[in-house]
Amino acid sequence: MLKKITLFSFVLFSTFCFAQLGGQSTYQFLNLVSSPRQAALGGKVLTNVDWDVTQALYNPATINVEMDNQFALNYTNYLGGIKYGTAAYAYTVDRRVQTYHAGITYINYGDFEGYDEEGNETSEFSGSEIALSFGYAKQIGYSDFYAGANIKLINSSLEQYNSFGVATDLALMYIDERLEFQGTLVVRNLGTQITTYAGRQESLPLEIDIGLSQTLENVPLRWHLTFENLQQWPIGEPNPARATTDLEGNQEQEKVGFLSQVIRHTILGAELFPSKGFNIRLGYNFRRAEELRIEDQRNFSGLSAGFSVKLNKMRFSYTHAKYTSAANSNFFGLQIDLK
Repeated sequence: MLKKITLFSFVLFSTFCFAQLGGQSTYQFLNLVSSPRQAALGGKVLTNVDWDVTQALYNPATINVEMDNQFALNYTNYLGGIKYGTAAYAYTVDRRVQTYHAGITYINYGDFEGYDEEGNETSEFSGSEIALSFGYAKQIGYSDFYAGANIKLINSSLEQYNSFGVATDLALMYIDERLEFQGTLVVRNLGTQITTYAGRQESLPLEIDIGLSQTLENVPLRWHLTFENLQQWPIGEPNPARATTDLEGNQEQEKVGFLSQVIRHTILGAELFPSKGFNIRLGYNFRRAEELRIEDQRNFSGLSAGFSVKLNKMRFSYTHAKYTSAANSNFFGLQIDLK
């Protein structure tokens, strides 16, 4: 069985020998953290195949019968006064057709003061975006592999400009029930703008992630390992603020080596008591930690922690994620069993 896990991991990694470098994309909100559980485990956990109905917003291959009649609402008080949330619901038609999933991701950027090109004050304006998703997953024959897909309808309103787009998420997952191991490959946001903001076609925020996780045999702990943004290499750029100057006045930029590039694609997470009514979660996002760290000052960027507690048919989740000394985020979630 270990050979199967090793082979699966090798196939996933060898699939991607290309990169998408530089450039800008629209609808960036599609890659925001979707739930407190995901946030607590580092931001992009992909392998929770259980009651967590919000997980399918990020990985449609996780859609399963345990999500039947589960309804989730999540809210985040994000940076700079930005507020966003998600909602998700799943319904099992029957054991043959299995489970359908629907979700919403919404973000409000708040109000802004408007000015013209000469600096004269104009009227206030706001911005918001929303995405509706519909997902389905199916076992591939009688194998341990599952395939899933989301279809997303996206609408964006920024001041007087509007845009509409469509996208899909495609995912493949391997589940070994005996070893309680899961591995997955997810390709997110494959799509296009149907209507543009001002006549300029923009790309969507394509993202390719790999996730691995396993529950330890004699310890109530599940570890998670995620490799994010594999479509982009290198992902790390030198920080001008960390340039050094020698005695002769020569300036040397920060060097980002191969190992540093690998680390910046990596997210670690752990969940204590993953199948119980009370869970404790901890995660570390290496890229966030590296990009937001301050020289000679410990600010714990990249660290996140949270918990969930189940009361009858409701489960409440909370996560605190550390970004910088001056900016953190709090994630709140409520999942209700409607059965």
